[in-house]
Amino acid sequence: MQFLVNTREILRRTIILMTPVTWFAASWAFLCGAMASGALSWSLGSIGRLLLGVFMSGPILCGLSQVINDYCDAEVDAINEPQRLIPSGQVSLRHVQITAAVLTIIGSWIALYLGHKVALFVGIGLIFALSYSMKPIRAKRNGWFGNALVSFSYEGLAWLAGHVAFASLSWQSFILATLYSIGAHGIMTVNDFKSIPGDTQMGIRSIPVMYGKLNAARLVVLTMAISQSIIVGLLAFWGHLIAAVVVGVFLLGQVFPFIRFLRDPEHNAVFFNATAIMLFVWGMLAAAMGLAY
Repeated sequence: MQFLVNTREILRRTIILMTPVTWFAASWAFLCGAMASGALSWSLGSIGRLLLGVFMSGPILCGLSQVINDYCDAEVDAINEPQRLIPSGQVSLRHVQITAAVLTIIGSWIALYLGHKVALFVGIGLIFALSYSMKPIRAKRNGWFGNALVSFSYEGLAWLAGHVAFASLSWQSFILATLYSIGAHGIMTVNDFKSIPGDTQMGIRSIPVMYGKLNAARLVVLTMAISQSIIVGLLAFWGHLIAAVVVGVFLLGQVFPFIRFLRDPEHNAVFFNATAIMLFVWGMLAAAMGLAY
């Protein structure tokens, strides 16, 4: 009985360490890429392949990046969030190492099963994850570079992996993946507002630290709005008028959250995540479907 209790507690802490709330972005981007390929069907094999890719992108690889990041962020988290597992001593170094090794093996196996092109994008994503968190590069010390690595990993590379898991990559899909990655750069900045004190003390030059809260919020809104506006224009130019209108409507729906966020970015971050960012990701799916159909 005690063994079962201990095992359950270890699993619980492992899942918390993998930060499930972050899994959605990469899983959703893989789904959008698969949809954009135009080769996704309702067959058992196709759906199984999709679910395997979604599992790989979110829980496994995104979870792995969170484990690596939390380990490398232990000193900063001791200031910003001392209750977290690693700075509070609830998780040992050995636990972190075993978790990272297991996730790497599982993610690599699934990627190879889905195809060598998928494995290539996964390999690039792992390099990005290590470069973001670990010294000597530790790209997160600069908000522009660090957030770019995360946004292109969680959105762009996951989208591209989803596409090539089903069909050869098209240049239109590549362009959409790139633009949504640029938009997601702004989304990454939203998460930096809560960490300003610790980031300042540890010399991490996040966007809010470098430019202040208001200017950082303006950059968030501009990045998201401009990237989506370009996508609307491209979809219309490519002849996908319905998709262009739908993405445009989702963009218009973000105007009120944008305004509210600009008034007080630090205290409206949760509302912004639940509204503007949710509309952003629904727009991703609409764009992908428009590209396919």
